[in-house]
Amino acid sequence: MVKHVILWQLKDELSEQEKNDIKKGIKEGLEGLVGVVPGLKEVVVRIDGLETSNADVMLDCLLEDEQSLKGYAVHKKHVEVANSKVRPYTKTRVCMDYEI
Repeated sequence: MVKHVILWQLKDELSEQEKNDIKKGIKEGLEGLVGVVPGLKEVVVRIDGLETSNADVMLDCLLEDEQSLKGYAVHKKHVEVANSKVRPYTKTRVCMDYEI
């Protein structure tokens, strides 16, 4: 099994209401990929971090194996969510993938 964890910071120019709406859209879009992308077992998106956090959104995915991770990265539905709900609104992205 492979874990795929990402932390994003949203763009500074977004209002708090815009950030809340965007975070909800990211959560809905990415969590909706389970059962759609082969090998994607679990997706948890955290959008309500404590004030001590310096990230706005966390993605925590569980995939069958490294091949599933590679397939997820280019899967049409994942790319669609990333291009419409994530990339236009984020300023930083940090990722860690590891085997469990």
